[in-house]
Amino acid sequence: MTSPDSGVPRLVVAAPSSGSGKTTVATGLMAALAGRGLAVSPHKVGPDYIDPGYHALATGRVGRNLDAYLCGTELVGPLFLHGARGCDIAVVEGVMGLYDGAAGEGELASTAQVAKLLRAPVVLVVDASSQSRSVAALVHGFVSWDPEVRIGGVILNKVASDRHEALLREAVDSVGVPVLGVLRRTARVDVPSRHLGLVPVAERGPEAVDAVTAMGAQVAAGCDLEALVGLARAAGPLPEGSAPWTPVPTRSVKKSTPRVAVAGGAAFTFSYAEHTELLAAAGAEVVTFDPLRDEELPEGTRGLVIGGGFPEVYACELSANEGLRKSVAELALGGAPVAAECAGLLYLCRELDGLPMCGVLDAAARMSERLTLGYRDAVAVSDSALAGAGTRLRGHEFHRTVVEPGAGASPAWGMRAPERRVEGFVERGVHASYLHTHWAAEPGVARRFVERCRTS
Repeated sequence: MTSPDSGVPRLVVAAPSSGSGKTTVATGLMAALAGRGLAVSPHKVGPDYIDPGYHALATGRVGRNLDAYLCGTELVGPLFLHGARGCDIAVVEGVMGLYDGAAGEGELASTAQVAKLLRAPVVLVVDASSQSRSVAALVHGFVSWDPEVRIGGVILNKVASDRHEALLREAVDSVGVPVLGVLRRTARVDVPSRHLGLVPVAERGPEAVDAVTAMGAQVAAGCDLEALVGLARAAGPLPEGSAPWTPVPTRSVKKSTPRVAVAGGAAFTFSYAEHTELLAAAGAEVVTFDPLRDEELPEGTRGLVIGGGFPEVYACELSANEGLRKSVAELALGGAPVAAECAGLLYLCRELDGLPMCGVLDAAARMSERLTLGYRDAVAVSDSALAGAGTRLRGHEFHRTVVEPGAGASPAWGMRAPERRVEGFVERGVHASYLHTHWAAEPGVARRFVERCRTS
């Protein structure tokens, strides 16, 4: 299926705005194509951790993010090729509206920019529930806004009836864009949401499997899969010299192999696949544990990585697991390297919503009504197991919690944009912060962390 000059057949599923149904369509398309025997590579534009879980369920492959802000535009193509290696087709789900990106940064990190970097055609998912002929003006506007973005077709979502469909098709035909699918309203594909978006796959079990199966069936029945595959095959050639990203292994084979424990399970579902790949390439033995179930850290743990997730949802269970809390505290207070992001930060606090946590940090965390959300431009304030002082990284914050105090005597990060402030904690071997980062942008982070695990 793949020609040598074009790369993997690929398309981008986008929408005029959030809430149009692009996650349902993208996940359903992945499931439908996988159901036809194709090896499907799933991708998500932006920093989102939850949608890739549904993509992985649909395809049987790790869902990967393509974020031009966190990783830089130069890594979008290589990270895409890394994830798509060996696949027949790739489906990329967009973020927000097609042309929405990092605030105040033009097209940076938008779905449109990623589509252009990948030279991939776009399928526009339109929520048609409250319009008929007006859909033509909407589609025309999105098609004409940026001539470099190729919108290859439209999927009409939440269509009410045959009559409604006929009116919509007539309107879109007048714009000259093919209708590649029509989906009726159905509750079977709905995915429950809460304060930070969809409920992750890991928390739903069989219900998530049923939902993804229903999405696949709906897309297979309502969309022209042959036309969609044909559109993906018509993707333009990737830029000359494009090569897959790789977590370059350390050169020395004589160094020790420290065991690094990575938190997983339902409470800690936010992680990028490249992080564990980079840790392994740097010479670590990566072992996953579940703070909701495991009563102690894996034997021989020399370093600990606790990513994001929903500890506030599982605060009672996490607090009740006293054995693991003590195990984490002993490791951290003994000086071992610990990298904690967002949910990991909360878990290391003295308490969360009044319930005892690990007590590694003399800070208290609580739920808040205020959503903190957005990209951040940061610089490391203190030397830590992750970065030397002065290291610049871009990150992302996404939480409805507050930690008091917000920074320790040695803060983790100084935020350079959108406002100047210090945040997070560097104590002993611990680096704890709200900031989510993508280590592929700075592979030295993983190498430094593993080296500290060897010597601590």
